[in-house]
Amino acid sequence: MAFAQPATFNEPWEDARVASYLNQLPPEGENADFHALYHAYKQMRPYDFDRFLTMFTKAGRDLDATNKLGQTLDQLIKGYKNHSVEFIELLDKYRSAA
Repeated sequence: MAFAQPATFNEPWEDARVASYLNQLPPEGENADFHALYHAYKQMRPYDFDRFLTMFTKAGRDLDATNKLGQTLDQLIKGYKNHSVEFIELLDKYRSAA
């Protein structure tokens, strides 16, 4: 019988873990920058997403990348009101800094 690893919550993310989201491989036909942004949004807390965006923009990646439907990340998540507000504010902050 295998032992399950105990769940941990709110553990600090090391830079290497945050940076690993830059290398997310998209499915065929999906924009790599959008894919990285979307997966970072789904998995990270706002503090870690902020750190990710610093790395993302320093790497010259596109904050306005779109999915197959032509939506940017903030357009896609704007309906998730309880969870998206801080993330959209961070995206706006990095766009205005560019």
